[in-house]
Formats: sequence, C-alpha cells, structure tokens
Amino acid sequence: MAELQSDGRITNHDLAARVGLSPSPCLRRVRQLEEAGVISNYVGLVDPAALGLPVTAFVRVRLDGQDDRHLAAFEEEVARFPEVMECYLMTGESDYQLRVLVASLAAFEDFLRQKLTRIAGVSQVVSSFALRPVVYRTAIPVDKTDA
Repeated sequence: MAELQSDGRITNHDLAARVGLSPSPCLRRVRQLEEAGVISNYVGLVDPAALGLPVTAFVRVRLDGQDDRHLAAFEEEVARFPEVMECYLMTGESDYQLRVLVASLAAFEDFLRQKLTRIAGVSQVVSSFALRPVVYRTAIPVDKTDA
C-alpha cells in the first residue's frame, strides 16, 4: 500500500520487486485490494496554484436544523459546487467543514454570496484562509509490512 500510494503509476514488475514478491502474486494482491475496496481509485495530484486556484479557504457552516432532511439537503447542494474539494459533517460548534479552492478573494466572495449562503437552512458561515500548507499528505498511514 505504501508503495502504491507514493507512486500510483508504478509498474507491477517494479512494485513486485520493491515489496519482495514475484509479479503474479503481486498483481493478484493488488487486484484483491481493488476488489475489496481498499484501493478505490488512482489519481494524478494537481497543484491548484498552477491551475490558477491559489486560495484555499476552510469554511465552517452551521445549519438552522440538524435533522436528516436539513443535512441531506445541504449535502446535496454543496456537492454540486466545484469549488468544494472536501466537506465533512462535524461535531462541535459547526455542522460542516469545507475546504474550498478559488482563484481569488473576490472569487471566494462570489462563492459565498452566490452559492453557499443561498442554500436553504444555512444560518452561519465562518471562513479562514490558509496562508501556506505546512503538512499535506495524500497517503494513508500504513505500516509498510502490513500491505
């Protein structure tokens, strides 16, 4: 798992060599992990700033109702916004936390005013802006001997 997470384009031959297996059992094991849903997808990681999206905002949202109907309605709407990279249902003072990527502060204002606050039931929005990433990982921590 650690090897695949660090290089999703690695060949089966090279992966087998790195993990100490022959290619056939290695490929079989990768297929089993895919079929079990442990490996859900292969992606290329893109630098947002290189595509003109240098502003990362973390947005905490509170709804005026926390029943299943309100939660489902919010989740359905927010999933439609391409600016929302992640959305988590939270405990504590906020109901949701979003990670939003935009081109500028003006673009964030448009997102906030024209999209997010227009979702029925949104009662409070608190935003913070990332100055720079300190730690950014995409790999899930796994013991290299486990998988």
